[in-house]
Amino acid sequence: MAEFQETADVQQALKTYFGFDELRPGQDEVVQAIMAGRDAMGIMPTGGGKSLCYQLPALCRPGLTVVVSPLIALMKDQVDALQARGIPAAAINSSLGAEEYRQVMQALRYGELKIVYVAPERFAQEGFMTLLRGLQISLLAVDEAHCLSQWGHDFRPDYLRLGRVREALGYPQTVALTATATAHVREDILTTLQLKEPAVVISGFARDNLDFAITHCESRKAKFERIQQVVSRWKTGIIYCSTRKNVMLVFEELSSRHVNVVAYHAGMTDEEREFSQNAFVSGRADVVVATNAFGMGIDRPDVRFVVHFEIPGSVEAFYQEAGRAGRDGNPSACELLFNHADLKTQEFFFEGSNPPINLIRALYNFLRFESDPTTHELHITVDAMAERMGKEVNPMAVGTALSCLIHAGAIQRFDVPGQLTKGTRLLKPELNFECLDIDRNSLEEKARRDHLKIEAMTRFAYSMGCRQQWILDYFGEVNSEPCGHCDVCAASDSNEREKVSGDDLLIVRKALAGVARASRRGADGEWIAIYGRGKIMDMLRGAKNASMHQYLTSLSTYGILKNLTDAKMKALFRAMHEAGLLQSTGGDMPLITLTPQGEDVMQSRAVPRLSLRSWSSAARRPAPSAVRRDKTQQLLQSMGLGRLDKELYEHLAELRRDLAAEYNMPAYRIMHNETLRALATEKPTTMEAAERLKGVGPWLRTHGLRAFVELIQDYEEG
Repeated sequence: MAEFQETADVQQALKTYFGFDELRPGQDEVVQAIMAGRDAMGIMPTGGGKSLCYQLPALCRPGLTVVVSPLIALMKDQVDALQARGIPAAAINSSLGAEEYRQVMQALRYGELKIVYVAPERFAQEGFMTLLRGLQISLLAVDEAHCLSQWGHDFRPDYLRLGRVREALGYPQTVALTATATAHVREDILTTLQLKEPAVVISGFARDNLDFAITHCESRKAKFERIQQVVSRWKTGIIYCSTRKNVMLVFEELSSRHVNVVAYHAGMTDEEREFSQNAFVSGRADVVVATNAFGMGIDRPDVRFVVHFEIPGSVEAFYQEAGRAGRDGNPSACELLFNHADLKTQEFFFEGSNPPINLIRALYNFLRFESDPTTHELHITVDAMAERMGKEVNPMAVGTALSCLIHAGAIQRFDVPGQLTKGTRLLKPELNFECLDIDRNSLEEKARRDHLKIEAMTRFAYSMGCRQQWILDYFGEVNSEPCGHCDVCAASDSNEREKVSGDDLLIVRKALAGVARASRRGADGEWIAIYGRGKIMDMLRGAKNASMHQYLTSLSTYGILKNLTDAKMKALFRAMHEAGLLQSTGGDMPLITLTPQGEDVMQSRAVPRLSLRSWSSAARRPAPSAVRRDKTQQLLQSMGLGRLDKELYEHLAELRRDLAAEYNMPAYRIMHNETLRALATEKPTTMEAAERLKGVGPWLRTHGLRAFVELIQDYEEG
């Protein structure tokens, strides 16, 4: 390793050790804040160079930089890269042998290291904390800082300790860094770490070189075919699977097609995982199929695609994993292969990550009853515990429940000499469960938040707008524009999905009206599904089979699409689902109802873009008679569906153009088209009625809504 020379010149260190002439936007602001002695928080997209934000200052100031990192593989990659540049760095984690550990600790004591990577669990060891308190710590860097927030997609309870760690070390200067953080997560980071007047740098979440796409696949075979198309076009990339089983299925499928592929999951040995990771990072393998344990810190710049074989558990996880594509700035593809049935896997993970209090109580009582009465120990696997507690018990939930009991100080897990099985020891066997320090409110709040994350990811999978724009809105970037190159934007440009109009639009509205009639409204105004897709399609076609519910035959929408064949009806519903107009429940027999977008289309507040090829020919028959048109219009109006007044719409659009010129901003910033259509359909003549319309916000209420209402009043009067 080359001799390290400390320098106080940031520009010189940047050029000497990293070969760059200048920092990227965002990086420079964080580095400047650190060099000025301020705490900082940096939110940068994956591939934005977060690690340089603490590595560069570490080389320009005396003392040690301690980096908190969640994964051993991530530490190894970072340390290897630093050492290759001649920078004295090391990692302390469970992968070190006794002699390696001794050497690293000695280097720490003698001040021979500039940067040391540490897992958050290490701070629980008093001996390690005693050593740190005797060192000159110039900077504490918390990498992947979203892990400390229960709103984060990869919450790690050990990260919560970092606030107390800072206090014990005398509040050293601290920087927190992550790629994916909503407003809730950012607030949690600042609160937990108790950062003092920090510089908060958010460099934006957009990755302009990534082409996002969602492909709805009805079978595993369809997914395999789509993956083959992606691999053939893009060559190098990562395929993420939710389970080890699917990792091996995809790996075997690609191997059979002579793709240069490796597999990576937690069930493999350390040597097998290291081989796969090195083969992919070095370029000896073109594709890696992996669970989400793979990828954090992987610095292969030419990853041309990231495919998610199933829907992940959160938007944050999807975006972080997808962001590992195209780190060299060149165009890359990020695609989700979506099948609603895959949500069952996420439901299983949700149950495993959020055991109910009754399960935690049952586990504690099981341990008290089954443990050795003398040592209060039990030497069996987590799977064995779950099996003995009952056939329906989720082993993953048992593992999470054990963690809850550990953090409550009720039990301890330890290595059993000569066995691979960990032992469990009761620390307070005399206490009843009700006496344990378990925060039930926190458990319930975590479950609520995890459920919201799955709901958000499902909405994304069914969304009909620009993929990048949807993600940026989720992370709180206001006024983002369509990216122009995701699958939705590209389809709009190529008319693959066309704006529906005329008789085609009438058919869509009829179908949505049928779905609405076969659903019900909840107390909060949300649509609640009651029937499955098959029953609703039969109702719309006026089927008279024995299984048709009497309630469905009594609906006003019964038989209103009786001229559509079964194939056309299925194609129509598939197109509406893909366009985000319908949503499904989970389970083996999913039920369907409207999405908010679907309701907007049904109520004439929006015009959808659908793939017309497979079903719209049925609508291009001779126009229905005037009597049938009148009946249809009466039906739609009886359901509260207005009709767009095109003349009024043009007047409102002209007013919007005038206001846009007055305020010197684009017309869509004044009011979105959907809100303009709602005004031309609902024709509110009071401010109160207008303010209830979707898309009317505080700015519009103050800067022009009254002008629109007065125009509608004048129009209605004559």
